[in-house]
Amino acid sequence: MSGMSKWWTKETTQETRKGTPVVVTMENPKYSMVEIDSPDAAFRPVEKDRGKNAKQFTWVLLLKAHQAIGLMASLGNFLCSLLAAINKRLIFGQGVTMEADKSSKSRLLYRIILSFLATAFAFLGFEIIAYFKGWRYFRNPNLYVPQSTEIQGYFHEVYVSWLQFRAGYIAPPIKSLSSFCVLLFLVQSADRLILCLGCFWIKFKKIKPRIEDYPFKSDDVENSFSNYPMVLVQIPMCNEREVYEQSISAVCRLDWPRERLLIQVLDDSDDESIQSLIKSEVLKWSQRGINIIYRHRLIRTGYKAGNLKSAMNCEYVKDYEFVAIFDADFQPNADFLKLTVPYFKDNPELGLVQARWTFVNKDENLLTRLQNINMCFHFEVEQQVNGVFLNFFGFNGTGGVWRIKALEDSGGWLERTTVEDMDIAVRAHINGWKFIFLNNVKVLCELPESYEAYRKQQHRWHSGPMLLFRLCLPAILTSKISFWKKSNLILLFFLLRKLILPFYSFTLFCIILPLTMFIPEAELPIWVICYVPVFMSFLNILPSPGSFPFLVPYLLFENTMSVTKFNAMISGLFQLGSSYEWIVTKKSGRPSEPDLLAAAERETKEMMGRAHMLRGSSESELSELGKLKECREETPKRVKKTNIVYKKEVALAFLLLTAAARSLLSAQGVHFYFLLFQGIAFLLVGLDLIGEQMS
Repeated sequence: MSGMSKWWTKETTQETRKGTPVVVTMENPKYSMVEIDSPDAAFRPVEKDRGKNAKQFTWVLLLKAHQAIGLMASLGNFLCSLLAAINKRLIFGQGVTMEADKSSKSRLLYRIILSFLATAFAFLGFEIIAYFKGWRYFRNPNLYVPQSTEIQGYFHEVYVSWLQFRAGYIAPPIKSLSSFCVLLFLVQSADRLILCLGCFWIKFKKIKPRIEDYPFKSDDVENSFSNYPMVLVQIPMCNEREVYEQSISAVCRLDWPRERLLIQVLDDSDDESIQSLIKSEVLKWSQRGINIIYRHRLIRTGYKAGNLKSAMNCEYVKDYEFVAIFDADFQPNADFLKLTVPYFKDNPELGLVQARWTFVNKDENLLTRLQNINMCFHFEVEQQVNGVFLNFFGFNGTGGVWRIKALEDSGGWLERTTVEDMDIAVRAHINGWKFIFLNNVKVLCELPESYEAYRKQQHRWHSGPMLLFRLCLPAILTSKISFWKKSNLILLFFLLRKLILPFYSFTLFCIILPLTMFIPEAELPIWVICYVPVFMSFLNILPSPGSFPFLVPYLLFENTMSVTKFNAMISGLFQLGSSYEWIVTKKSGRPSEPDLLAAAERETKEMMGRAHMLRGSSESELSELGKLKECREETPKRVKKTNIVYKKEVALAFLLLTAAARSLLSAQGVHFYFLLFQGIAFLLVGLDLIGEQMS
């Protein structure tokens, strides 16, 4: 009976209550759920804990709202600054110069991109009209074409005819080309994955070149340095005002017996003031007992290759067994030679020992951070894996030690390409010489800080290999090396990594992808534009784990650089004029920590030893010191900084943004976001908003 009364009371109470039950659920389990059955329930006295939870819930909502407002404000500020930069650089033209396209092929590529852009604008206008009229006949991958009874006028008939023409004649070749590029993309991704697995295996097994004992020890106290080989050090430079002093200073501090070491400063500068500065620096170290020579060519041909070739023709070079090469911005540690030269002992087949580069300005700006990702992968993965498993890799042009006999046996330095370092490495490899890469020996240098300097560097690095491939292919095919080494040189070293990579990267992500937004029958799958590229970028960042926050910017920036690399590859492959251009990479001369400490030490020593140097100097040396003083006292002219608008990148930016607008109509989420952010990345690069400004 009591049970019946409780049931009756409960039912009666529920019938008399008014209002709809509301349940508030929260994702965070720390907050309780409050159930309100009626309007009056909200005003009833609540327990202390429940009031506290409600207050916490309010705080969470306010915090979320504050974060959302902050995010919207940040996006607003970014868009405002971007629009201001566009307004300044494109409308008013303040401090802006347009990119000069010297090559006819470069202008042709720009015209092709413009034609694609114009076509995309026309298609977008066509599709917008069809969208608002409700003519949405395609549902990818199937296409529905309306019957003649459904035609609603002349414009509708034109639109239906376009759909039939697109499906029958345009979509098939686009599908074929995209399938071919996707295949190349997968092959290159597999190559990158195999290289990473090889690097993991090297780390796991702790594989690295070793020397059993230091080979240059001597029991004879009087002739303790007689076992040290004769080493020649070369510093090629050309108008390197910012870095000449620190490079010469670092090389002159190398820990090697002075009578077994000679330093050649190979100056190709055409500025007399810079020549005087370099001469004076050489004179200063010569006064300190360093065997150092200043050389300047009267006939400057062949760029760096011609400079090195001229230096190797000196009569005294025949007395030396090894040559170490450092570009003007490289600063080797004092123990560099003692860490590299011993590997040549009892290893007569070894022709080259290459050290790794590290960078004094890798955290200077976003551009240098993204470059550091590429360079870390190049050295730690590509160079190290090829060195361990193949005994071959491309010489980096600096930071390495050559056996002079290997250079002479391979034909010496040739002036036929702008990648003389890769040229001599390939010729030495097909002549049977082996290479060693030392990942633990590092040489400090500098990354380009402006996009203009980096762009010119990358053009030379990607046009030269294609020109070299044309020249070296007959020699590779007729060489006596094994079939597998020939295959590695032709298929992997040249074709896959130097030709196929820039071809598919530009064609697939900059041309085909935006076109497929207007030709949905050929739409690329999500894994091609999202999953695989992100995974490959993740592998690229592994050697530099501190760069993981820059994963997405790195992926977008590499796609923007594909324009420059593709243009350079075409230039080298067809031997165009730009493939023979050599422009010295602009450097800022940023000091490292050892530089700052050494500078303080030098100032005190120079003050104490200046009088002694003047007393012991000849008349010609005193004149050189006078010129040095005049050059250093000259007031530098204030140079107005300008930026360059890169037409191809800006045109591609609008092409991608137009395709993003088209993908928005068909609600393609991943495609839209990729095209949007890639278009913004092209716009930032095209307006020179990345890196330092050029002066």
